[in-house]
Amino acid sequence: MECKPILQRGQCLILISAVFVLFSFIHCNTSTSPIRNNAKVFIHKEGSSYTIYRNGKPFVVKGAAGYTQLATLRAIGGNTIRTWDTINLGAILDEAQRNNLAVIAGLPLPGSNYLNYFYKDADKVAANYRGLQQIITRYKDHPALLMWCLGNEPGFNNKPGSRYFYRAFNALLDMIHATDPGHPVTTTMVNFSIWEALWIKWKVHGLDLVSFNIFGQLQQLQAKLHKYSWIWNGPFLISEWGAYGPWEAPVTAWGAPIENTSTKKAEHYQQLYAQLPANDPRFLGALVFYWGQKQETTPTWFSLFDEHGAVTAAVNTLQYLWTGKQAAAPAPVINYMLLGGKGAADNIMLPPNALQTARVLDSAAAGPHTLHWELWQEDWFSELNRKPLKLLDTLITTNSRQLQFRTPVKEGPYRIYVKLSDSSGNFATANTPFYVVEKE
Repeated sequence: MECKPILQRGQCLILISAVFVLFSFIHCNTSTSPIRNNAKVFIHKEGSSYTIYRNGKPFVVKGAAGYTQLATLRAIGGNTIRTWDTINLGAILDEAQRNNLAVIAGLPLPGSNYLNYFYKDADKVAANYRGLQQIITRYKDHPALLMWCLGNEPGFNNKPGSRYFYRAFNALLDMIHATDPGHPVTTTMVNFSIWEALWIKWKVHGLDLVSFNIFGQLQQLQAKLHKYSWIWNGPFLISEWGAYGPWEAPVTAWGAPIENTSTKKAEHYQQLYAQLPANDPRFLGALVFYWGQKQETTPTWFSLFDEHGAVTAAVNTLQYLWTGKQAAAPAPVINYMLLGGKGAADNIMLPPNALQTARVLDSAAAGPHTLHWELWQEDWFSELNRKPLKLLDTLITTNSRQLQFRTPVKEGPYRIYVKLSDSSGNFATANTPFYVVEKE
């Protein structure tokens, strides 16, 4: 009688795969690279807790992602900044030192999707390696340096050809630790990605900690860190947190993200701050986004400052959260803005060259304010409108909470902005998207 195998071929393959995965989990790094206690900055583990030590003392990151307005950051209780690249790094480190701030220095790295363009090109990979090595050698002894961040959201995956990315990434990690054993190295991912954490666990060697860029999903982070601690049980940092992103906001019928007023965003900062996993023994600190002024979807979405250094209510909020002290001169308040009596969620569609009225509802009792109105054409064909928008007209600067203007003649998406400024270096913003529909 012929004996049949207990397991069919397909079942055997499944069993072998399962054993391989289990073996991988047992042997993969589960937390950090070896602690370098003789380093200027190192991460120390005691029991289940992790602590950054800087100059021999415990250090908790409390700061912002950005590289300007450093004196203001220090004045309201911050202690750290984070950059994304090495442009003007020497000057930034020097200014940070003058303001008693630490710096997480970003090392720029192409994303893992650039396999053919970059990672399969040995010459480009080698040139990048040499360039970063020179940067690290130049600044590794700067007293303001806290750690290195290798790449910003590089994208850890297992796509065909990804071995080229991991080979380059791990070579850079080894080089950084060899060139500068005195500072930890991290990298960032968007939110807490189970798959990215897995690929880091399996394919990356020597990271001292992981960092998360996380906004609206911040409230879910603690639960995920606990549930998936079997993937990553080492220390972590929140490298960006702040107002809900455009990708998380409600949109109009034509896809324009609806932005909250700066007053409402300040409330969100306070609510999200309470969601930081500060009691997690692996938590090393957090950096608010964005410490400066930048164009991302709109010129005001993430900007905590204007181009002249004036501050929004969110900066006042951070001061209170970090120091327990209220701002001496709080920023103005904008409750909401109406266009033709409608709000942004009403999908405002208007005829061309038509007289319209925009109105701001604010707390006028706080003192005299100046209002500056602008009309912009939306660049809605680029992802999240990241390209600079086209300023159609600087409409008016006035003390009036109401503005009459004519809609553009050309059909398409637009947005009207208002900036309400006081005499103490504070301001508030609001904007409303609308769509001009040409007549038949």
